[in-house]
Amino acid sequence: MTDLYAVFGNPIAHSRSPDIHTRFARACAQDLRYEARLAAVDGFAEAISAFVASGGKGANVTVPFKEEAFRLSTRLSDRAQRAGAVNTLIFKGAEIHGDNTDGAGLVRDIECNAGLPLVGKRVLLLGAGGASRGVIAPSLARGPASLFIANRSADKAVALASSFSALAAVDGGSFAEIAGRQFDVVINATSASLSGESLPLPVGVFAAGALAYDMMYGKGETPFLKLAREQGVACCVDGLGMLVEQAAEAFFIWRGVRPETGVVLADLRAKLGA
Repeated sequence: MTDLYAVFGNPIAHSRSPDIHTRFARACAQDLRYEARLAAVDGFAEAISAFVASGGKGANVTVPFKEEAFRLSTRLSDRAQRAGAVNTLIFKGAEIHGDNTDGAGLVRDIECNAGLPLVGKRVLLLGAGGASRGVIAPSLARGPASLFIANRSADKAVALASSFSALAAVDGGSFAEIAGRQFDVVINATSASLSGESLPLPVGVFAAGALAYDMMYGKGETPFLKLAREQGVACCVDGLGMLVEQAAEAFFIWRGVRPETGVVLADLRAKLGA
């Protein structure tokens, strides 16, 4: 029988995951069906239970259910445990295994697609929410020279940084505290680009040859990437590649096969007109 997978979220109609995983399955000769499923805001656990009962083998989880998926999981990968959130579920008997592929997707997009190894780089991470938490440990594992978390609320950035201090030296503080410093990789993990907000980023934080990376994506340039380009940054990358790469990581977890991502990413960019 064809194996069943799905992505759960609210809203979910905009999700590109069914297209991505259908393409992966075709390319890797995997017999599976992948759907987008809307779960009620207060009905995620019930939706997952019904999905498993119907034969579901695994699922992706998007906004606003990643933290609830974390709590629902009976077993957690190390990276999910550190992230405090789950975006990939594997159903094995009565157990629900939770994983988080966001960080792996980000790192692979930066290092493989953008061609910039993180080892030895000065990394600035903007935002101290769930999106940041999910990518810190995988980023640190690549051996950057430093990682600083900047947030409007400095206390939240400091607390997040200290929670990863066992892995490496991580600093956190306000946007004002990064004035006068330069970074080789600047990652926007805030939701500012979704609402068109600008960030209070001091002039001069981008080092020569720096990469500006926005986890958000859409038609045209995000406000953060526009700001970076205006400050002379030539290498500006949005989060579409991260979306495809985290999906490939989830596919590998489920099927034991790692799909090629280049053609899928190129096709999605063409559809966006980017």
